Amino acid sequence: MSASGKLGLIAGGGDLPAAVATRCDALGRPLFVIRLAGFADEHLARWPGAEFGMAQIGAILKALKAEGCTTVCLAGIVNRPDFKTLKPDFKGATLLPGIVAAASKGDDALLRKILSVFEAEGFAVEGADDILGGDTLGAGALGAVSPTEEQLADLKKALHVAEKSGELDIGQGAVVCDGLVLAVEAQEGTDAMLTRVAGLPGDLRGAVDSPKGALGKAPKPIQDLRVDMPVIGPRTVEMAAAAGLAGIGGVAGRLILIDRAAIVETANRLGLFVWGEDR
Repeated sequence: MSASGKLGLIAGGGDLPAAVATRCDALGRPLFVIRLAGFADEHLARWPGAEFGMAQIGAILKALKAEGCTTVCLAGIVNRPDFKTLKPDFKGATLLPGIVAAASKGDDALLRKILSVFEAEGFAVEGADDILGGDTLGAGALGAVSPTEEQLADLKKALHVAEKSGELDIGQGAVVCDGLVLAVEAQEGTDAMLTRVAGLPGDLRGAVDSPKGALGKAPKPIQDLRVDMPVIGPRTVEMAAAAGLAGIGGVAGRLILIDRAAIVETANRLGLFVWGEDR
């Protein structure tokens, strides 16, 4: 663990916030969960916390300070809102013009602006990977399945496409099959991208009984890894298999694993490779 003290977990959707909270429980570390309305999963209510709209910045900061939080972690999926529909409190209203201006420059600029708000209030910012004990994908195969030469070539191209996409602040993932780019992740997220791939004509992709191609996930070169490092979990493996893919990969040390044991079990059971590309 990179820091101590009570953690304020700013939680969006997906499995990552619960993984962070569970890790804090295991470490005996106190935390308070800010559940972002419309994004955070309902089961996060099992931890001490409160729900706020994402523009209630003043109320969020007040709650974190009242709870004695010294650090914050932003984790989970939060789709970019329609800023016109937000209902900010007074603090949010004063900050919103700067946030909107940052958003116009891309997601990375938006995230950096949001981080600066917490840092200006005296909070340290921790990455989810640090709290999870640095549980990231290592180099080589994770599990019993290794990619073939052709599959590894698809993965390397998918990672290259993801990195180039990231340079433009578009997304973190891409799917390549037989050298053909089938999909590039944008605002819809990895799960929706894989669902889209599963709906493509059968002659473009693999099948459950004859898988081929790979999903590659890579961090945006410009992003702050404390906030937006790529993530995979068992569900990612299941959806990749349903889309007919042979495997998943990422840059070694730069892809967070949510429940390593479950990822390995799922990948082995479904016959998919999970590969960390050393850079």
